[in-house]
Amino acid sequence: MTTKRLGSLQAVLLLGLGSVFFLPKEIKVQPSAVALSLPEEVADWHGDNQPITQAERDALGPDTQFARKLYTNGSGDQVFVSIVLSGPDMNTSIHRPERCLPAQGWTVSDSRTTTVPTDERPLKATRLANIRNVPLQDGKLINIRALNYYWFVGSTDVTPSHFQRTWIDIRDRILKGRNQQWAYVMVMASITKDYKIFGRDEKQTDELIQAFISELLPQLHKPAVAPAR
Repeated sequence: MTTKRLGSLQAVLLLGLGSVFFLPKEIKVQPSAVALSLPEEVADWHGDNQPITQAERDALGPDTQFARKLYTNGSGDQVFVSIVLSGPDMNTSIHRPERCLPAQGWTVSDSRTTTVPTDERPLKATRLANIRNVPLQDGKLINIRALNYYWFVGSTDVTPSHFQRTWIDIRDRILKGRNQQWAYVMVMASITKDYKIFGRDEKQTDELIQAFISELLPQLHKPAVAPAR
């Protein structure tokens, strides 16, 4: 290792060790800017509450909160919406759906970041394409495909990325002495063309979900909570 590189490494180590002395003594929690109660009506959609399983509650932190509804419109289309609001322990209270979908029988075939147009500023979300085999009464298997949009909402930040959310947490704790409470929002709909007459294809399902999200957001996202001083 050259003298120049050694000097740079020493500088980084000294900076990292020195920053320990400037870490805030108290981390202040800032509440998430998301409404935990989902509305009963979203435009021409009506929502019915859906159960939270005991297995889900056991897998997450004891202070984790949930809201979950299945929305149906006059055409019989359905959109599933779930909110998970973290407790104090972020390591056990919130996670990416890529971790839990396989346990529910889903295989994630595609993952990308997409932009959802809204009346205000566009929303960036992670879009997952999922597939699973479902047995019919005659024993045959049918492929069910679905699209899943999700994003994270803190007190002042919204991000589609679990890794960016983690980086924001580290930045806030070290530089600002605060901890944003995060909510994970997920909106999911099936691609019905494969098993329903006049069903929606993937493009139409994308359009359906994005239109639903643009109607939901004004009732879901609260004004950002100002960080504590």
